[in-house]
Amino acid sequence: MILSRSSNRPSDPLSAVLAALGVRSVRRTRFEASGDWALAFPGQARLKFVALLRGRCFVLLPGQPTQHLETGDVFLIGDTPYAIASDPAIAAVDGMALYEDPTREVVRLRGDETVMLGGGIAFESRDATFLFDALPVFMRIARTSPSAMAVSRTLELLQAEIGQARIGGSLITARLAEVMIVEAVRAYISEHGEACVGWIGALADRRIGEALRLMHDEVARPWTVEMLAARVGMSRSAFSSRFTSRVSRPPLDYLTHWRMVLARQMLSDGTGNVASVAAHVGYTSQSAFGQAFRRAFGHSPRWKGDPVAQVFPP
Repeated sequence: MILSRSSNRPSDPLSAVLAALGVRSVRRTRFEASGDWALAFPGQARLKFVALLRGRCFVLLPGQPTQHLETGDVFLIGDTPYAIASDPAIAAVDGMALYEDPTREVVRLRGDETVMLGGGIAFESRDATFLFDALPVFMRIARTSPSAMAVSRTLELLQAEIGQARIGGSLITARLAEVMIVEAVRAYISEHGEACVGWIGALADRRIGEALRLMHDEVARPWTVEMLAARVGMSRSAFSSRFTSRVSRPPLDYLTHWRMVLARQMLSDGTGNVASVAAHVGYTSQSAFGQAFRRAFGHSPRWKGDPVAQVFPP
């Protein structure tokens, strides 16, 4: 699995970010309803998918147009409050109360005209905002989209496993939920391409996406803007302007930010001591690494294996 921390070094930015943030699956839930209904949910630090298996519904998000979903549609949602409803005019009640019991995975309201399946991933790292800032808060993958085929296949496998008392079923459903997230992101990028805003759109940009891959794949290399521009076949000024426009950070600022996120996670999980982590993310001087770390996080880098160090929880 590309999301496993024990896997070889990821070869693309999305895999690299997910691996560094420490992915874990969240509870899978099923919602069935008939008649009029509306449920509100708070923002949470997780990336969730919801698949509409039957019926139709509306998704309401702050400051965004109301989304209308039909059978077979899937959406991803980040750390934002939202509501689902049979009619957008209905006042929503607290949906979290229905799932207050952690062992309750199925909620049924009067019938099953509408059926939804939900799941997703949370993160061990406190740097999950790196990913939430990089992705749209809402991504819809329509069933009619040519890029939705892999999403549909994964969903079929997930449905087949859920509720079956089979050996290894919990492990398989957890992994399929992770795959579902990645396939949905892929489908969204494939459908919208460079029209995607932010980091996810930059990945679809041939030249800027290649620059991101270079930085993630060779994070310790002493990159300069000139080097990156040359590797992707652009002038320095054009590359810098386009990168900043797509990613919302200048190239080397982005690289430093990613290095610090990666370094903090490595120190937190005990992957290496301060010296080895500094070298891993491209610093030949521990002093320079410490200064960059303090600018990013407001405190000095500490290794989990240091007996006098505080271990900062995720």
